[in-house]
Amino acid sequence: MAKEITARADDYSQWYIDIVKKAGLADNSAVRGCMVIKPHGFAIWENMRDQLDRMFKETGHVNAYFPLFIPKSFLSKEAEHVEGFAKECAVVTHHRLMNDPNGNGVVVDPEAKLEEELIVRPTSETIIWNTYRDWINSYRDLPLLINQWANVVRWEMRTRLFLRTAEFLWQEGHTAHATKAEAVEETLKILDIYARFAEEYMAMPVLKGVKTINERFAGAEDTYCIEALMQDGKALQAGTSHFLGQNFAKAFEVKFQNENNEEEFVWATSWGVSTRLMGGLVMTHSDDDGLIIPPKLAPMQVVIVPIPKPNEVIGEVAEKIMRALRDKGISVQYDRDMTKRPGFKFAEYELKGIPVRLGLGQRDIENGQVEVARRDTKEKSSVPLDGVADYVEKLLAEIQQNLYQRAYDYRTEHTTRVDSFEEFNEVLDGKGGFVEAHWDGTTETELQIKELTKATIRCIPIDGEEEAGKCVLSGKPSKQRVVFARAY
Repeated sequence: MAKEITARADDYSQWYIDIVKKAGLADNSAVRGCMVIKPHGFAIWENMRDQLDRMFKETGHVNAYFPLFIPKSFLSKEAEHVEGFAKECAVVTHHRLMNDPNGNGVVVDPEAKLEEELIVRPTSETIIWNTYRDWINSYRDLPLLINQWANVVRWEMRTRLFLRTAEFLWQEGHTAHATKAEAVEETLKILDIYARFAEEYMAMPVLKGVKTINERFAGAEDTYCIEALMQDGKALQAGTSHFLGQNFAKAFEVKFQNENNEEEFVWATSWGVSTRLMGGLVMTHSDDDGLIIPPKLAPMQVVIVPIPKPNEVIGEVAEKIMRALRDKGISVQYDRDMTKRPGFKFAEYELKGIPVRLGLGQRDIENGQVEVARRDTKEKSSVPLDGVADYVEKLLAEIQQNLYQRAYDYRTEHTTRVDSFEEFNEVLDGKGGFVEAHWDGTTETELQIKELTKATIRCIPIDGEEEAGKCVLSGKPSKQRVVFARAY
């Protein structure tokens, strides 16, 4: 099966597509730019979604749902917002079809034109803030901490499964606060949740930072982000949290009476991660033999494969192992398929990224042991049957940590400080990765660097130290290094 996957060194882009399709994560659909998320892929996304949902709720957030359609007039109320999304919007103009009088199938009924066009949501700030106007009257109504799990549409021309599609799944939080300080605190709290999820569950190390004015979300005063580094040396924006100030509150007249009985506009945030994280998961950990899933997100953490095929004795032992594993909260499956040989099954589970495989045969049972194979390093061990549950529990934790450390080490090796534009280009064209360099703080220089190198400022690190220097391109003074990279 691995022979069907293009090697990363030969064609990284094709390797990624091969993994996504052959591991059963997603496929292209009949609608250009849209994907079908297959059961294995959706099961991983569900684990991501459920864990994030728990983390949001632990901090007081609740879920709601808002309409898929947004009146066109709503988007025009916040100028920067509409400018940022105008070129990506899908527009509904009619509400009915009819049979073509000339017999050419179904056509749009010209009599069914909408009085006002509807936009298929690219993001929900406008429809939500129009709703919040009715929900918020007093400081007692604040803070309002709402999240929704939904789909959105952004009409992308160049698409790639999970990384950039016309329709994708995500969560979008939209909160309202009585003070600027509370809103900023919320923005950073969510950023920390995203970073913790990425590192503790996805085993994907990330940088936390703030976007430049040019890269910030349309309509935001500040955009904070987490940035990850993929195995080809390119960056992936893995999540964003936006401090919106009072921009949307003013656009939609969302006011409240404060404790002094004075009327104020509320302060806002929005934040989101999407199925793009699935692409990040694939590109951070997988190898030329297939998908690798961190155990904390694996829909199935352990599979038991009978050798050479299922029988009653092997089945009874497998059941005992499964009970012991499930008592520890470990998901496990026994492969009862009689039509495939063990070698084929091993390759299939390796391709799909199952973290641990147990090979169980008649001779193993007689010897009181079981063969344990780990997906990340492909190492195998013979383990006593009576201790296999404890061993696997520790092994899953070890795999989770190893995947994180491996990705962290790669990022460290591919993070380079440069002080000249010549070095800047050499690193980008050589090993790639994150390039820490001085920048003069102007959008003009930022855009020039992008045009010359295709690298963008991924973030201004939150924990970055002040360091006097000169911009790598303009030579003008700089107070801090920023992180550049070519990116998805």
